[in-house]
Amino acid sequence: MNILGIETSCDETSAAVIAETGDVARPWAIRSNVIASQVEIHREWGGVVPELASRQHVRDICGVVEKALADAQVGWTDLGAVAVTQGPGLVGSLLVGVSFAKAAAAAAGLPIVGVHHLAGHIESLVLHNGELPLPAVILVVSGGHTSLYLVKSPGSYELLSRTRDDAAGEAYDKVAKLLGLGYPGGPVIDRLAKQGNDTAVRWPGTRLTHADRNAPQLKGDLDFSFSGLKTAVLRHVTLRREQGADLGEQEIADLCASFQRVVVKTLVERTFKAAMIHGARSVGVAGGVSANSRLRADIKAYGEAREIPTFVPDLTLSTDNAAMIAAAGLRRLRAGITSSLDMNADAALALGS
Repeated sequence: MNILGIETSCDETSAAVIAETGDVARPWAIRSNVIASQVEIHREWGGVVPELASRQHVRDICGVVEKALADAQVGWTDLGAVAVTQGPGLVGSLLVGVSFAKAAAAAAGLPIVGVHHLAGHIESLVLHNGELPLPAVILVVSGGHTSLYLVKSPGSYELLSRTRDDAAGEAYDKVAKLLGLGYPGGPVIDRLAKQGNDTAVRWPGTRLTHADRNAPQLKGDLDFSFSGLKTAVLRHVTLRREQGADLGEQEIADLCASFQRVVVKTLVERTFKAAMIHGARSVGVAGGVSANSRLRADIKAYGEAREIPTFVPDLTLSTDNAAMIAAAGLRRLRAGITSSLDMNADAALALGS
C-alpha cells in the first residue's frame, strides 16, 4: 500500500508518499518526501509568525502535494489512504493541512488518518532504522517539545517526562537571539560551538526533585528545564556588556560551546536514566534538535559505553516532514484506526488520542 502524508503543524509545508515493503523488520520505504520551508520568511521576525505561516501553507500546499505524487510516480488511484498531522501545533497551520487532507480523501474515496505530530517523530526512527528493539526509550526534542516516551509495543507511546518550561530548541533560539546570531538558533550555535571551549563558562545544570503540579502523575525527576540555563546566559552576557566588553567571535563561540554542553549533557543523562529505570533494550532521539551534531555523537557514545543500541533519524527526517506522518499513519491504519471526515485540528492534541 502507498499512503500520502501531509504535514503543516508549524512552518514547513510537506507532503510525502510512503510504501509498505512487506518486510517486518523494515516495514516502510520512502517514495517521495517534499518540504517547502518558510525559514526565510520568518527569519526577519526572529521566530515563527503564526499568521504568516498559515498564509504560506495555503500558497504551497497544492504544489507540494502534486510534486510528492509526481516524485513517487503515483496517482490518487494508487493510494490506499491519506495521513495528516492533526496536532499539536499552530492551529491555523494545522487547519490548512487537515482541510486539504479531508477534501482530498473525500474526493478520492480514501480513508483518512489523523496523526499526532510527536508520534510521527518517533516513527521517523523506524522509517530510517527499521523496527527498534523494544521496549525503547525515545527522546523527542525540538523547538516546541522536549519529552521522553516509553515504547513497549509498536504504536504505543507512554509519556515519562517533559520539559517544565522552555523546550531545548526554544532555548537554542532564544540564546542565539541574545547573542545576535539570527534565526533559527540551533544550527548556528551548533556550528559555532565546534570552534569554542565548552568549559569556558560553567553554566548551572538542572535538578528537579518534585513532581510537576501540571502533571502530578509524572514523578518529576526525569523532567527537563532550560529556563534557568537561558537566564544564566542572559545574566552573563548582560554583565559582560555592562563591563564594556565587545563580545568577539571566540568568546561567542565559547559561550555557544558551553551552553550546548549543558543542554546535551542534560538530554543524554535523563534519557539513559529513563532507559535504566524501565529496562529499555534501545534508545532513540528524534525531532528537530536530533540534527544537532554533538547530541548525535554524545548519545551514540553513551549508548556504546552502556551496550544499549542507540538510534537517530536521517538528517532529512529530523526536522518536520510528511514522511514521518505517513509512517505513523500506516502504523495506525494497520492497527485498524482511521479518522472521520469531521476530524478537526487540535493545537493541544495529547499523544494517544
